[in-house]
Amino acid sequence: MCVNERETGLKARLIDAGVDLVAEQGAQALTLREIARRAGVSHGAPRRHFPTHLELLSAIAHRGFTDLAARVAEAVGDGGASPRSQLTALGRVYLDFARSRPGMYELMFRHDLLESGRLGLRETSLPLFGVLTDLVGRARPGTEARVTAGALWANLHGIAQLWGWGSLRLATGAADFVPLLRAALDAHLGPEES
Repeated sequence: MCVNERETGLKARLIDAGVDLVAEQGAQALTLREIARRAGVSHGAPRRHFPTHLELLSAIAHRGFTDLAARVAEAVGDGGASPRSQLTALGRVYLDFARSRPGMYELMFRHDLLESGRLGLRETSLPLFGVLTDLVGRARPGTEARVTAGALWANLHGIAQLWGWGSLRLATGAADFVPLLRAALDAHLGPEES
């Protein structure tokens, strides 16, 4: 194995270790030392590929966005369903991802990671918002799709956070998030046509 392959393998191993760690213990557990230990390298080794801790966290979050994007693409399908149905599928995937992968979800939406253009997360996260915007525009023609999509996304994000904390179950008595998703879609798109 040449040095380049070994280095590429180390970079992937570090990201894999971070993905596993965030799944097991949450975003707060993502220290350079622990990621390096899990990858089987010295605590200084990650610096060869990730000069800053934020760059390694960004690479791990990138993996989360890639996973979420693949899930959304599968759920939305080939565009044969109505935009409203596709938005419902997108919302379910988004909320399920937040529920089933809370540590990754928290990491993906850290402001310090998203804010920096040089870390590359915008290029991964903005296409997902583009899918949401396109579907909103098709589901509700004549609306300012980016603004409505932004409001819907904020609503979904709020549902995800409050559901994760247990607040929505306590306040609404809902057994799952589906009724809340329907209410959010109705609020932003209008009632679904029969």
